[in-house]
Amino acid sequence: MGIYKFEDMRRYNQILLVAGIIIISFNLRPAITAVGPLVGMIQDDLGLASWSIGILTSLPLIGFAVMSPVAPWLGNKYTNEIVLIGGMITLAVGIVLRLVPMAVFLFGGTLLIGLGIAVANVLLPGVLKERFPNRVPLMTGVYSTAMGLVAALASGVSVPLANMDGLGWELSLAVWLIPALMGVAIWGYFFKQRRSANEVKVQYIAANDTRMWRSRLAWQVAVFLGLQAFLYYVVIAWLPEIVQGSGISTNAAGWMLSYSQFVGLPFGFLLPVIAGKLKSQSTLTVGICLLALLGSIGLLFSEIYVIMIASVTLLGIATGSLFPLALAFLGMRAAGPRQAAELSGMAQALGYFLAAIGPILMGYLRDVANGWQLPLIILIIVIIAMTITGYGAGRNRTISDEFEDMSR
Repeated sequence: MGIYKFEDMRRYNQILLVAGIIIISFNLRPAITAVGPLVGMIQDDLGLASWSIGILTSLPLIGFAVMSPVAPWLGNKYTNEIVLIGGMITLAVGIVLRLVPMAVFLFGGTLLIGLGIAVANVLLPGVLKERFPNRVPLMTGVYSTAMGLVAALASGVSVPLANMDGLGWELSLAVWLIPALMGVAIWGYFFKQRRSANEVKVQYIAANDTRMWRSRLAWQVAVFLGLQAFLYYVVIAWLPEIVQGSGISTNAAGWMLSYSQFVGLPFGFLLPVIAGKLKSQSTLTVGICLLALLGSIGLLFSEIYVIMIASVTLLGIATGSLFPLALAFLGMRAAGPRQAAELSGMAQALGYFLAAIGPILMGYLRDVANGWQLPLIILIIVIIAMTITGYGAGRNRTISDEFEDMSR
């Protein structure tokens, strides 16, 4: 009976742990993706220019860049559980601040949201390695798919929620406080469990090898990660505004952004598996980048409804595939755990600073050119650069191989 109870409790904890990881993944994107369809309402209510709306989308990315190198050190010092709880609390505070219809609270809350999400972004892969050492690929697929699913849902429901009984954009964004509080509760349970069991903390190694910054391959991985994030967050921030040029409503434009994310979900789940079976991922990466290129070119003709749908579909497939592929490169191009930590710290810090430029730049160019043609041309140039760096990042080579060549 005692053995049965032990096994039963262990099974219960495993189920609860899976639920906890899924709940954390629910918090990684919706507080950001829900903003894009509401841009028009926010601008009208607060009198903001397009470039300032670009800053609103970029602030979480700045938070990602600042927090990414710090999160492993915090997890090492305080345990993953307590730092994840801190991240969820920070996210919740940011969401509450956005309830105040003033620009300073909107921007300040959004920055806090980025800092909170960044903690979970960085620590969750380590949690998977610790808690599911033999099922990392499966659990990575589960949490990335859950993350993409809720991000897509947030884009679609934000406008209907804002229009429901006059709730407004503030309460529409406040809905995402619920999964944040759920994350605090469930990981509070796991923190108490770890403390009562006196479990040994998993040790993380923060990035500290300056040689990484002299590695051409590391720079290719970092820039590729940054440029794919540049593309993704430009789509999140501005796709609804762009497609409204074809004559569709604000509500339909929000669902179009949602559709672009839904269509990429199966590709995001399969791409890491496919990439892992290939010696070199260069050709695969270039192929996906070409889909993004075709989709962006098509947006230049988005007033034609059929072309607009095709373009959004191609962009959805591409953006849904590029992010997990960029994450996979962090492990594939590293020779071991320490080097993976160093590469991850460098790539996410540099990459998200680069990505933060995207929404601001697109908003500024839209104001200057009074239209979307010039911003889309710049986006096409960015995708070409992403294709070039992606080809280099996908080569069958590790950072250690490059270090050995440098020492000869």
